[in-house]
Amino acid sequence: MPEKIKVGISVGDINGIGMEVIIKTFRDARMLEICTPIVYGSLKTSSFHRKALNINDFSFNKIKNPKEANAKKANLIECWQDDVEITLGQSTENGGKYALASLEAATADLAAGSIDALVTAPINKDNIQSETFNFPGHTEYLNEKFEGESLMLMVGENIKIGVATNHIPISKVANTLTADNIFGKLKILNKSLINDFCHTTPRIAVLGLNPHAGDNGLIGSEEENIIIPAIDNAKSIGINTFGPYPADGFFGSGNYKKFDAILAMYHDQGLIPFKSLSFGAGTNFTAGLSAIRTSPDHGVAYEIAGQNKAEESSFRQAIYNACDIYKSRKLTEEINQNPLATKK
Repeated sequence: MPEKIKVGISVGDINGIGMEVIIKTFRDARMLEICTPIVYGSLKTSSFHRKALNINDFSFNKIKNPKEANAKKANLIECWQDDVEITLGQSTENGGKYALASLEAATADLAAGSIDALVTAPINKDNIQSETFNFPGHTEYLNEKFEGESLMLMVGENIKIGVATNHIPISKVANTLTADNIFGKLKILNKSLINDFCHTTPRIAVLGLNPHAGDNGLIGSEEENIIIPAIDNAKSIGINTFGPYPADGFFGSGNYKKFDAILAMYHDQGLIPFKSLSFGAGTNFTAGLSAIRTSPDHGVAYEIAGQNKAEESSFRQAIYNACDIYKSRKLTEEINQNPLATKK
C-alpha cells in the first residue's frame, strides 16, 4: 500500500480562525484517510483554541519531525513552547510572530522534501511583517523561497482564475503590466493546467484591463499595446488563448464556463467574481513552483474567531486540492518517463 501524502500545515495568525478550522477539519477522522497531516504550531496554542470551542474529543499527536508522523493521527510539530498570550479577534504582534514561526518551519520541511505539500492557514499581512518577512503575502514569500516564477491561481469546482499582478496597489497595475509579464503568466497557467489539473489542451481566456476591454483604444491602450501582443505570443507557441474580454460581460454572460481557466489583470478583477461564485469552496494555489502550496479562500476573520462560527469547508478543499495536485504531478512524471531509458 503506497504511503499517504504528507501535508504540512502552517497555523496562520493565532488570534484568527486558522487553528479553529484546522481542528474542525481533522476532528473528522475521514480526513485522515486522505493524507497524513502535520501541523506546525504549539500544543498549548491548540489547547487554547480547543477550549474556546469547547472541543474535548480531539487532540494532536506530538512529533519532532515528519518522519515520526503517525498516518492514523493528526500530528503536530511544536515550533514554540512559550506561554503565548492569545487575544482572539485582534491583530497583535504575537499573532504575526508565531504565524511566521509556523510558516518558516513548514516551508523548511517542504524545501527539504520532508513533506509533500503545504497548506497555509490565513495570515495578517500587516502584523507578520518583520526582518525575515517583507512580502505582501504567502505567494511572494514562497516565490522567493523556491526561486521560481509563480502565479496566484484561485481554484473552484468549475472555475480557475489566475492574476497577472498580485498584491499591489491599483495605481501601479497599469505600469506593472507588460506583454512579457502577461506572456509569462500564460505559460505558467497553461503548464499548470496540464501538469497539475490533467487538462490535455486547456483553453485560457484573458481579461482586458480597461472597461469594455479598451473599446478599440477609446478607453485605454493597454489592450492594443500589451495584452493582445501577449495573447499572440502565447498562440505562437501553441497555447490556446483567447481575448481580451471585458470582465463584466464575460462573467455576467456566463462566458467563463467555456474555458478551463481565466487570466485576470489584477487582484480584485479576478477574486471578486471568483469569491462570488465559489466562496467557501474555493482555494488558492501557488502555481508555477516546484513545491505545492494551497490555502483556503478566506482571511483571518477576526470578527468570528473563537465563536465556533468558522466554516472549515474551504480549508478542507485546500487539502483535497493539494493532494490531487501531488497525484497529478506524479502521474505526469510517469507518463513523460522514457520507457526506453535503462536504469544504471
